[in-house]
Amino acid sequence: MASIAVCPGSFDPITYGHLDIIRRGAKVFDSVYVVVLNNSAKNPLFSVEERISLIKEVTKDMPNVMVDEFAGLLVDYAKSVNANAILRGLRAVSDFEYEMQITSMNRVLNEDIETFFIMTNNQYSFLSSSIVKEVAKYNGKITELVPPIVEKELQKKFNDKQTKS
Repeated sequence: MASIAVCPGSFDPITYGHLDIIRRGAKVFDSVYVVVLNNSAKNPLFSVEERISLIKEVTKDMPNVMVDEFAGLLVDYAKSVNANAILRGLRAVSDFEYEMQITSMNRVLNEDIETFFIMTNNQYSFLSSSIVKEVAKYNGKITELVPPIVEKELQKKFNDKQTKS
């Protein structure tokens, strides 16, 4: 049986921290589905389609990584692609409590799907999409935080917003 993992997130935008987890997961699992969740509680900068496009571009060198979107329960999506694992990244202890709650709920919903945590590389332990957006908004240096195409798209987004203001 092939090992298939689902790596969910909002990826608004994808960062080098996300890519670290995806790349390392792709070495462990036969297939990794990077799935962009459409979280109605958040106000994303990038549309789901834009996020998917960026993720596809920055993972194109990983042949066993697929990119998709979902709304609803993650375990339902995982079952639909025959995944037996959920792949999550942990930056710090502060992430653990939230992740433990989600993992526990997912086990109640489907005990056949295991969750695997990968500790992010130390150089990305502070990194979040929110921080990247805040720095980019004020033209701060984000070269070491996101791939070049993501940096370019962030600059375009914020230049467009400033032009319209």
